[in-house]
Amino acid sequence: MNHASPWLPAVATISAIKQEAPAIATYRLRFDDPQISAAYRFEAGQFNMLALPGIGECAISISSDPADLSGIDHTIRIAGNVTSNLAKRKPGAKIAVRGPFGSPWPIAKLLGQDVVIASGGVGMAPLRPVLRVIQRRRAEFGRVTLLYGARTPSGLLFTDEYEQWRSSDIDVQLTVDLGDDYWRGNIGVVPAFINRLRLVAAKTHVLTCGPEIMMRYVALEALARGVKTEQVYISMERNMSCGIGQCGHCQFGPAFICRQGPVFTYRQIEPYLHVEEF
Repeated sequence: MNHASPWLPAVATISAIKQEAPAIATYRLRFDDPQISAAYRFEAGQFNMLALPGIGECAISISSDPADLSGIDHTIRIAGNVTSNLAKRKPGAKIAVRGPFGSPWPIAKLLGQDVVIASGGVGMAPLRPVLRVIQRRRAEFGRVTLLYGARTPSGLLFTDEYEQWRSSDIDVQLTVDLGDDYWRGNIGVVPAFINRLRLVAAKTHVLTCGPEIMMRYVALEALARGVKTEQVYISMERNMSCGIGQCGHCQFGPAFICRQGPVFTYRQIEPYLHVEEF
């Protein structure tokens, strides 16, 4: 966004809302200013700061394809004051947007490599752009596997896209902690499925986002299979309040997640993963 100040938001309109799961919906935004709309670009893994004037502001991952210029998707779970009020908005409502901010997934480093994407719950949102990039440029990547889990089948996101991903030669493996009368898929936690994969460790890169305990065990399982710490990438989301490293809320060890992150290599973040969130 070509603003002189990163503090200055742009006005966007909610053009569509798609319910993904209980308390989770995808909001498509379009900037009201045509010049901002034409200039705005982001990379897979980055986030925006979304604000409702008089209510507050929060950091939300971008969940759309970086090449899709028709709008910007944010897949949002109701979790606080801003998101609960956003859930009351309808298409046509206005919202303030700052961004994009943060470090992206390392797409360039994945070219010619095998990719394992391991995600849980709403952690699928910042990884969806990676899948969209891979779909468009499939011949540039090696074997691609998606391991995606939720507590129950109703918590799985983007369910209408799984067959599209599979048709792009992406191995989609789904799992839930607790099935229902209609579930015929896997039961179990995402990290356990790392052991079942055929991995060539030297050329495998692992991307993971979800609950911190899930990401920690995904990383440990990958390392046990011989994947190097610098080839395991974790997306962290802790207390990001300003987006530019000025407020200090998201400091994690020596890093500010909103600036050095949210995407880190496991080598960068491992010494601090034991730190509890306050």
